Amino acid sequence: MNDYITIALTKGRLADQTMKLLGEAGYYCEELKDKSSRKLIFVNEEQKLRFFLAKGPDVPTYVEYGAADIGVVGSDIIMEENRRVYEVLDLGFGKCRMCVCGPEEARELLRHHEMIRVTSKYPNIAREHFYNRKHQTVEIIKLNGSVELGPIVDLGDVIVDIVETGSTLRENGLAVLEEVCPVSARMIVNQVSMQMKTRRIREIMANVRDCLE
Repeated sequence: MNDYITIALTKGRLADQTMKLLGEAGYYCEELKDKSSRKLIFVNEEQKLRFFLAKGPDVPTYVEYGAADIGVVGSDIIMEENRRVYEVLDLGFGKCRMCVCGPEEARELLRHHEMIRVTSKYPNIAREHFYNRKHQTVEIIKLNGSVELGPIVDLGDVIVDIVETGSTLRENGLAVLEEVCPVSARMIVNQVSMQMKTRRIREIMANVRDCLE
């Protein structure tokens, strides 16, 4: 399998957008189009490409440990997981923002750097924002589900989460209070693969980059 390039895709809409972009760049996988398939690995024998679908937080892990040569995942996951991978391309889709959100009255708590509780799926990003950028001491509580519940049930004062349209926030009486950073889909590469499969990986990167431009 050393002559294959293995690509880890983030399940869902990101995978569909990635395959559309790769198709424009000349890379295909007919097996992936079969939504009823129970297969875990999808192969294009002609182009020596292997694909598999994974949950977003697992993609950088697969790439770091060499189970995948290339991965496509949101930059929020890359920041949160902090894996040893090369981030090589901003693919320009999956755009949203990482924000601090909460009820309007929490704005003053942020302004005066008061001790607050933060609920988030992204404790590392929240810690970096509050501790290292704002120098504000906070208590961070990790949640895996709907973090918007945090302020509503008084578990926390604010949340740190990705915001796309903001409709869920508005429906629950919350608003964006601070922007942490923009988020979009990125291509990442295993560090050893970049050395061992340099020609093929750089060729894929160049063809994808041409489509983006």
